[in-house]
Amino acid sequence: MKIPHLRRAAAVAVTAAVFTGLGAQIPAAAAPLSPTAASGSVTINNTLPRWLPRAQKVDGITTFAEAPQSVRVYLNPNGGTAALQQKVLTLSDPRSAQYRQWLTVDQYNAAYQPTQATVDAVSTYLTAQGLTVDGVEAAHRYITASGYTGQLDQAFGVTLGTYSHDGQTVTAPSGAVTVPADIGSAVLTVTGLDTTVTRFSHRNVTPDVPPPPSFVNAKPCNINYGNLLAKFQADYKTPLPTFQGKYLSYAPCGYTGPQFRAAYEGNSALHGNGVTVAITDAYRWQKIASDASTYAQNHGDGPYAPGQLTENLPGSYNSQTECDSSGWSGEETLDVEAVHAMAPAANIRYYAASSCNDGDLLDALARVVDEDKAQLVSNSWGEAEEAETGDLIAAYEQVLLQGAMQGISMMWSSGDNGDELASTGVKQADYPTSDPYATSVGGTSTAISNGVLNFQSGWGTQKYSLSSDGKSWTPVGFLYGAGGGFSALFNQPPYQKGVVPASAPAGRAVPDVAMDADPNTGMLIGQTQTFPDGVHYGEFRIGGTSLASPLFAGMTALAIQNGGGKGLGLLNPKLYQSKSLFSDVKKTPNQPGDVRADYANHNDPSGGILYSVRTFGQDSSLAVRAGWDAVTGIGVPTKSYLTNFAPAPTTSSGGTGSGTPDGTANQGAPVH
Repeated sequence: MKIPHLRRAAAVAVTAAVFTGLGAQIPAAAAPLSPTAASGSVTINNTLPRWLPRAQKVDGITTFAEAPQSVRVYLNPNGGTAALQQKVLTLSDPRSAQYRQWLTVDQYNAAYQPTQATVDAVSTYLTAQGLTVDGVEAAHRYITASGYTGQLDQAFGVTLGTYSHDGQTVTAPSGAVTVPADIGSAVLTVTGLDTTVTRFSHRNVTPDVPPPPSFVNAKPCNINYGNLLAKFQADYKTPLPTFQGKYLSYAPCGYTGPQFRAAYEGNSALHGNGVTVAITDAYRWQKIASDASTYAQNHGDGPYAPGQLTENLPGSYNSQTECDSSGWSGEETLDVEAVHAMAPAANIRYYAASSCNDGDLLDALARVVDEDKAQLVSNSWGEAEEAETGDLIAAYEQVLLQGAMQGISMMWSSGDNGDELASTGVKQADYPTSDPYATSVGGTSTAISNGVLNFQSGWGTQKYSLSSDGKSWTPVGFLYGAGGGFSALFNQPPYQKGVVPASAPAGRAVPDVAMDADPNTGMLIGQTQTFPDGVHYGEFRIGGTSLASPLFAGMTALAIQNGGGKGLGLLNPKLYQSKSLFSDVKKTPNQPGDVRADYANHNDPSGGILYSVRTFGQDSSLAVRAGWDAVTGIGVPTKSYLTNFAPAPTTSSGGTGSGTPDGTANQGAPVH
């Protein structure tokens, strides 16, 4: 399910300036501090709301006059963000003598964590301005403080007011934050002054009604792609029309782990032993352990060993209604079962966020890097770039950079709305997948038969419904497709130069790689759902770049095992130097699509069966081409990726956690 975007904008021209003036290098999350007109103070860049030019000032409303407003003051890493960014690029480049010389979390904290003296200085300043310091994050990333409007205005050199934009009425400053020069170098950004709510959405494309309400895939469907052509309806008597002059295959029933492993991995002897894959999502699905175990037993993915599936949970949850908490259960189920399908022996550690809100998902990512147990992270959530603000991007990059320094690879699904034009009115990439320190995973439509990868095309779907007389297919329009394009927030990073076409628009290009994502050639997963006859386990096909990201994470876990178990950090510099290990998806195959049957009542044929054609390779304005493209990146990993991407182990220098699951209640307890 896709939670609706909370922001609708006619244009995002203002976003292009957020990280300009930074040249061809990967831009800093927060640019260097600059003097303000007021002597002795500095401006904290990227703290002016990007939506302000299109907002309407609302007069006559006293902003938070009766209640304090909470903010987070994020602190710069020791030595500054720019130095940390350059170090990440150095450690991630195979041509560097320091390649893969990762730090442990303790080593990272010793080198880059803001000092206690810095925390004390900023806290003292906030207190002196009348704010209440509510706490300091354990890793010293940020200080939480609260205060009334006048106190916040004074502390941060702003004037808070009430504004209306994109369907929300919010409190926000009319100018950028300023602080005294003596603490200016310590402050990375300030969040919370702008109360605009940004809620991320998960990336699975579920059937028309997502679980927990039940969904059953209609028959006929194919176990192996192409075995059964859609010449007749389910009664095998009533004809179906051709599409573009040919009979199409019925959609697969949903690929299982053995089918994916055979097609992508060639039944490799590698299974992910000794590697831990982290997954972040909002909330916790209480049936995940039993559902995943049942699914594995049903389809030969291998049983979970004791302690193989663990979780790290927050102390509480919030915004369940606004975030549609039940909808995230299918996301968690897909992510866990897809990783296990590709890497049956890898450990999986699930990190739940308290909600789908920015700050809560950011905190979940921070728990991943602070625990330092995983070598890689799969993230299947995001939102259009227009929904993100400079202050939050700075906060995200603080965590991404720490993860990269510790050898942790961060993977993000590229999105499910193609170029986002139909969803937002503006062509744009999504975030965090567009961040230069994330590996963006796009999508394909994938035909697997008898363990063989028959063909792949870019995932992009136009729908045609069967006409009322059953003699033709009626166009409905664009449904969904792999997210991609060019960032309005980030310059093109050095590792993409010479691979992304020089004629392409400026900006970080999305995605980097791709795997199966089309829900019409997707994965069969198992989850407890609410059926008409009660609550019980059931299975259904699912897709989206939510599938592609954990599939790629599973394959990368095997590559890490082959390389001795040591993490690979930021994958992108090596990926773009390893194009030969990827299959270039060049054009749509001769198969224009497949025919999908759906029960009208989502459960059984008693209410009738609906037939539709779902096409391949029609991803809004995005198209596949030879070389890198905005649907599939550099392509799909081949079997050679497993054994040739990660170098053989050499000497040990720093490193990531061993991946051994342990811990206490709510912070590492095995899932039961």
